[in-house]
Amino acid sequence: MPKKLKTYQTSLGFYDQAIAAPSMKAALQAWGASSNLFHQGVAKETNDPDIVAATMAKPGVVLRRPVGSDGPFTESAELPADLGEGEAKPRRKPKKRPAKTAKKTSRNIDEQAARKAAAAFEKEERRREAERRKEEAARAKERARREKAVAAAEAALDKARREHEARAEEIEAERAALDARAEAEQGRWDKQRIKLEQALRRVRE
Repeated sequence: MPKKLKTYQTSLGFYDQAIAAPSMKAALQAWGASSNLFHQGVAKETNDPDIVAATMAKPGVVLRRPVGSDGPFTESAELPADLGEGEAKPRRKPKKRPAKTAKKTSRNIDEQAARKAAAAFEKEERRREAERRKEEAARAKERARREKAVAAAEAALDKARREHEARAEEIEAERAALDARAEAEQGRWDKQRIKLEQALRRVRE
């Protein structure tokens, strides 16, 4: 069975915000809050019939209205009219309805509509989860492609390095052979030169 939704309200920045969610944690996640606004006293569960009706009509969707106003909550709210006009005007406290009226209104909320809203919320959660899985699969595919490209580049580099080392060894072997030939040639020439120089001296004597 889908979890029963509750309506939560807070004030962030220039807006009052409200949402129908199954828990405070879900509400904080939808608001993008980095801390527990409920523990800080800036968020609460509300039974205001107008706010409850608006959020239950769009479960899981963050609704807004200009901060300090008593207007309806909508998906697209305008900035406060007095924004930037000198000193900030004191925020008007929302009118509190008698507790008995709130409790009575809460009890009178159509259970079928609440279940429908909860089902819609879970459907939206499943859609978001499917999107997250799709994005994760795309990221995994991109990582695999990148890793494959890196492996191919590394293999090409290793192959080129081995070819270079093999050629360098061949050149070094050829250099050693040339050095040996040069040394042998120098030895042969030294012997021949000494022999010829001795013959030249004998002729001159």
